[in-house]
Amino acid sequence: MHSKNKNVQFLFDFGSPNAYLCHKVLPQLEARIGARFEYIPVLLGGLFKMANNRSPVEAYAHIPHKLAYEHLEMQRFVDKHGLTAFRFNPHFPVNTLQIMRGAVAAQKLNCFARYVDAVYASMWERGCAMADPQVIAAELSAAGLDAPAILAASQDADVKERLLANTQQAHERGAFGIPTFFVGDEMFFGKDRLRQVEEEIVR
Repeated sequence: MHSKNKNVQFLFDFGSPNAYLCHKVLPQLEARIGARFEYIPVLLGGLFKMANNRSPVEAYAHIPHKLAYEHLEMQRFVDKHGLTAFRFNPHFPVNTLQIMRGAVAAQKLNCFARYVDAVYASMWERGCAMADPQVIAAELSAAGLDAPAILAASQDADVKERLLANTQQAHERGAFGIPTFFVGDEMFFGKDRLRQVEEEIVR
């Protein structure tokens, strides 16, 4: 299948509930089409600044029907895929700088997949305050990860630089929000584009 030759990327930030929802359905998609998504940690706050964008909650604050529709779309997706563990985080919006640096640190420490699963669960299933360093440490430890090592590595200059570089590169490629997918050079934004992502991979 051609899909194995295509570079397929998932740009994510833990602060996006829609990115969590994508994360939960990507394994089924990968199994179906025989492709692997490369996860790229991107700082959503930084990307918003570069792209002159704002979160839907801010952007549509004065358009209650639009906000209500955003929630409806989310609920439809949750129902369709049986994502019953999903809970909207009561601390939203969350400053994700620390946990996104942690993602890059986890890549360096070869525990990335476990880290991503653990943080997404803490954020969008257990509703934890994932901007609080003590909460982060407790959640990582509870998931069987080496919290002190990850938190220490997340302060390394090369880790901080990698997250900034990922974010800058995402902006230069045309990204303006999360979740964003790239199939080769073709960009797709939002969980609602997953079918198009799949079509592009197998094309």
